[in-house]
Amino acid sequence: MKEIVVISGKGGTGKTSIVAAFAALAKNAVLADCDVDAADLHLVLEPKVMQTNDFSGGKQASIIAEKCTGCGKCQDMCRFDAINLNGQANDVIDKTFTIDPVSCEGCKVCVEFCPADAIEFNDSINGQWFVSDTRFGPMVHAKLGIAEENSGKLVTVIRKEAKKIAQEQKKDLLIVDGSPGIGCPVIASITGADLVLVVTEPTLSGKHDLDRVSKLAANFGIETLVCVNKADINPQITGQISKDAQQQGLKVIGKIPYDEAFTKAQIIKASVVEYTGGAITEQVKALWRQVTYALG
Repeated sequence: MKEIVVISGKGGTGKTSIVAAFAALAKNAVLADCDVDAADLHLVLEPKVMQTNDFSGGKQASIIAEKCTGCGKCQDMCRFDAINLNGQANDVIDKTFTIDPVSCEGCKVCVEFCPADAIEFNDSINGQWFVSDTRFGPMVHAKLGIAEENSGKLVTVIRKEAKKIAQEQKKDLLIVDGSPGIGCPVIASITGADLVLVVTEPTLSGKHDLDRVSKLAANFGIETLVCVNKADINPQITGQISKDAQQQGLKVIGKIPYDEAFTKAQIIKASVVEYTGGAITEQVKALWRQVTYALG
């Protein structure tokens, strides 16, 4: 089984639109949406959820009111101002301490120093991940909770499950929709992949962020290809991107022109290759052929 990860240095380059098109063109593939902070591949593929799982990215402290003696040791030790004296009364004191779940960082210091053993330290539920069926095959995706962390850990869970499904169902390919940027979820998305495709756009920010994300991929020794989406909106910067890529030893395998067909396809929950059989579809197909050739 081969794995390709499609990423972008910044959001809004059209990465997910390209992945949706690849999903339509691929045969015998498993899909994984690892852009867990702002997942949207499901908007096009309309997955039918077959399995739902809670995701715990860490632990969180909570005070047992019945055991609290009001000594204040937990509040003194907390460096995140997460503990307040505003809880319900018990048999000993009129007010007990409580922990604000938003402010709590799960460091466990209060748990270790509580003399009354009155603080629990349980798994926190930070989101959910799903195994679904789509018209193009199995898909693993997720939804991280609002303001929740550990997205990189969730990405690892998704990729692991997607690979497991691919092996069980004897699929030849895993197509991953990665996160934008160069942070933890991107690192978790590309580690151990066979090929990375960076989708960028001909803007100064797109050019700058392509340079950052290509260096990240190079640190992992992963073969990296480049696609310039909406390439005709600024031919000058497109040319600069091609020149810079060549100097870095990267190959630009596609220059996709701006086309409203992408947006119109999204509106009807379709990939661009399903929406139209015109010139834009042929260019996306040519991009896909280059990708499959690179995968061997």
